[in-house]
Amino acid sequence: MARTLLYLVRHGEQDQTVAEADVGLSPVGIEQAHRLGRRLTAVDFTQLHHSPLARASQTSEVLAHHLPQVPRHVCDLAADRTPVPSPARRAQYPARWWPWLDEVPEQERDEDAVELSAALSHLGAVGRQDRCELVITHNFVIGWLVSQVLQAPVSGWMGLDSANCGLTIVRWESGRTPKVVTFNDTGHL
Repeated sequence: MARTLLYLVRHGEQDQTVAEADVGLSPVGIEQAHRLGRRLTAVDFTQLHHSPLARASQTSEVLAHHLPQVPRHVCDLAADRTPVPSPARRAQYPARWWPWLDEVPEQERDEDAVELSAALSHLGAVGRQDRCELVITHNFVIGWLVSQVLQAPVSGWMGLDSANCGLTIVRWESGRTPKVVTFNDTGHL
């Protein structure tokens, strides 16, 4: 029976002293990433995927010091996305969230989670061999993926918050329902 393990990590704390949208990590974020890296040294990862944004890229650079044997690459599947409902599905979301959803920046909008669904299908696929992959991504991406594995309502991702460098592990096995092994584990921080 083949198995896929995804270690999902929200990037380290972003540097809030810079007014630009795409900035790297704060000193705290760098330390968070080092602590996570020390925790993950015993895991045999097949690869490390990371979002193209600076905070995720820099988190992956810090982790690479602790996991030098793991190939890493920029992965659009891990990009910062917010699953917003199409007009036909708007009623599936609480009305109190509609104004916030309407303000999601265009570059982050993923109507009806089309891109996130593709990411889930690709990253969660079970092949002929076991694989264990590390994905450095963003809060809403992790929340959406976990809510889908848990078969929660379409808006379920909105109640799932991941800490910076919090660790979530999801497992897929041939012929079985996927499982959330751990969500937002911060014991290393």
